[in-house]
Amino acid sequence: MSKKLYIETLGCAMNVRDTEHMIAELSRKEDYDLTENLEEADLIIINTCSVREKPVAKLFSEIGRFRKQRKEGAKIGVAGCTASHLGEEIIRRAPYVDFVLGARNVSKITKVLNEKHAVEVSTDYDESTYPFGEYRSNPFKAMVNISIGCDKKCTFCIVPATRGDEISIPSSLILQEVKKAVQAGAKEVILLGQNVNNYGRRFSAGEDEVRNFTELLKRVSAVEGLERIRFQSPHPLHMDDAFLEEFASNPKICPQIHVPLQSGSTRLLKRMKRGYSKEWFLDRCERIRAMVPGVAISTDIIVGFPGESEEDFAETMEVVEKVRFDQMFSFRYSPRPMTAAAEYEDQIPETVAAERLKRLQSRQDEITDEIMAAQEGRIHEVYFEELRPGNRVAGRSADGRLVSVEGSEELLGKILPVRITRAMRRSLEGELCK
Repeated sequence: MSKKLYIETLGCAMNVRDTEHMIAELSRKEDYDLTENLEEADLIIINTCSVREKPVAKLFSEIGRFRKQRKEGAKIGVAGCTASHLGEEIIRRAPYVDFVLGARNVSKITKVLNEKHAVEVSTDYDESTYPFGEYRSNPFKAMVNISIGCDKKCTFCIVPATRGDEISIPSSLILQEVKKAVQAGAKEVILLGQNVNNYGRRFSAGEDEVRNFTELLKRVSAVEGLERIRFQSPHPLHMDDAFLEEFASNPKICPQIHVPLQSGSTRLLKRMKRGYSKEWFLDRCERIRAMVPGVAISTDIIVGFPGESEEDFAETMEVVEKVRFDQMFSFRYSPRPMTAAAEYEDQIPETVAAERLKRLQSRQDEITDEIMAAQEGRIHEVYFEELRPGNRVAGRSADGRLVSVEGSEELLGKILPVRITRAMRRSLEGELCK
């Protein structure tokens, strides 16, 4: 009988892809099958994120729950970014944890599984050419890593310390993975990296024939049978004109782009070490809107970064008004270990940051509602990929909106026109066009 694996994934799309890689390795080499029932699992893994607030408390709360609910003899493993920065401390604080696996060491999952209290958290380890097995949680779309690590030094971000220096994955391996996914039925790929449009900065085995992200997009789009390309996340600093022209002119690239602002204040952006100004950010967004009619632009914003004045916050609100983001991921700043900003003396009181965040989110909700309401009556090409309760099937429009219709599994894997009949803040409902 095969063994059972329960895995909980926190955080970003790269964590989701890391989880898929672990599942593939454990299935191929250790005969594990997935289960959604924690109590029947022989192996329990939490794949952690260290970006959001209080990740350490979240981790120990979850593994405490695992310990109480697991069956006798079941192993517990901690993986991901929080594993990277805590390392052996996790074993010291929770000796019932069997192994710790850092975000840069995913390929070692079967090694640590069989070594009691193994800790593998090196951020210098290079997995850029490792031949992971094939596993995808969604057969209709494929997440494909194009780089690992991050070379940026943003003063608020722990990721460079947990995922190591940036290394681009050879283009031949990327194209091979895309082709395999398409042959297996995927019509859409999502290219993943901490800063995807910095692709080509460094390869572990010398130069590659593809030296930048724009050229990689062209190569990927040439894969026969692939219909949609998305990517996350690009960095505003590397949004040069050539990249924007490819984004606008390539019919396979979806008209959806995530452009992380973080702050609308050039003074704070400099303090964050983001490398661009408010003016550059607005110029890029204005060009995107002009070149791609109907494009959906989303963003990330941090409120209450150390030293943020009311004037700085007002500049952020000004950018929100000018760009009118389709979606926003906004957070109150919280100090992260191993980051420069955590040591700044001018931390913003939580009450002030919370009030600003409330104002920001309230205004963004109004903008989102207006944008979504305008979708009613429009026709979107929807790629159906998920069954929903109540005899409904859901998928994504080209511009990334979640759309559901009445239907059954026969719609899965198809791209069909849908007329929108009802708009909500986070999703749309519609009916198939006759």
